Amino acid sequence: MGTKYALGAAINAGLRAAMTRDEKVIVMGEDIATLGGVFRVTDGLADDFGTDRVIDTPLAESGIVGTAIGLALRGYRPVCEIQFDGFVYPAFDQIVSQLAKMRARSQGRLSLPIVIRIPVGGGIGAVEHHSESNEAYFAHTAGLRVVSCSNPDDAFHMIQQAIQSDDPVVFYEPKRRYWDKAEVSDEPSRSLHEAAVLREGTDCTLVAHGPTVTTALDAAAAAHEDGFSVGVVDLRTISPLDAPTLRKVAAQSHRVVVVHEASTFLGIGAEIAATVTEECFYELEAPVLRVGAYNLPYPPAHMEDRFLPNVDRIIEAVDASLNY
Repeated sequence: MGTKYALGAAINAGLRAAMTRDEKVIVMGEDIATLGGVFRVTDGLADDFGTDRVIDTPLAESGIVGTAIGLALRGYRPVCEIQFDGFVYPAFDQIVSQLAKMRARSQGRLSLPIVIRIPVGGGIGAVEHHSESNEAYFAHTAGLRVVSCSNPDDAFHMIQQAIQSDDPVVFYEPKRRYWDKAEVSDEPSRSLHEAAVLREGTDCTLVAHGPTVTTALDAAAAAHEDGFSVGVVDLRTISPLDAPTLRKVAAQSHRVVVVHEASTFLGIGAEIAATVTEECFYELEAPVLRVGAYNLPYPPAHMEDRFLPNVDRIIEAVDASLNY
């Protein structure tokens, strides 16, 4: 039986395990040492590993990632924390023009084993630039691995697997799930880039990642009460996609609905819909449908419940799929 952790505490434990295992692993970001980060995910690490390895940086995201690139070239494995999803944009050029390109630019001679941790999504009643879902920007960039944990067990193991990767990893953490608790196993149940089938379904399958996995599970449970068998897949990895698992569930249920907090316009759901349609066209009984946020800037906190996907909107999409 594993230890029970909240998701944020599980990431802390995973960081601690990685830093204990390898002295070249360092953690850096704004207020992460003395404060333990805005969400206290790095709480206590500076006490145990010192401020040479848990580094409070200036408020300069481009400087954080640029410094991490230099450290990685000298043999370190930096883990950068971006305080909020919407704060990553000053570092965008460093990430897509330098971090993602270095291995190809050097014809494989150089690698940058850097993890960029980004709290993602809404649901916490925050102000502007604190609730964005910008994973499509980075998934579109060749050379980056993009993953998204949804539960404490995955959070604990995936952060360690990401740190061990020799490729740069953008690691999304669903901030409204930081306090969700569950048992954490001693060993990972799957590789970093493998999707998880959380619930089998024969009528329809919901594909979600990060913060919307719990919402999808709630929707599947509601559909079960109405007599429908709805499966749930936790994507876990956004780039690369686990296409074999997507093909498998599409063949089993013949209907797929993709759920994410980002806008459906050019979002991850569009790539999933295209992949499933291209590879499983004759297995499908309905087009792949998408449920996401609207193609608008993130609204004020008092309106976010209307903006984000919820159980009712997911059930409406399932009903639409079943009625084709």
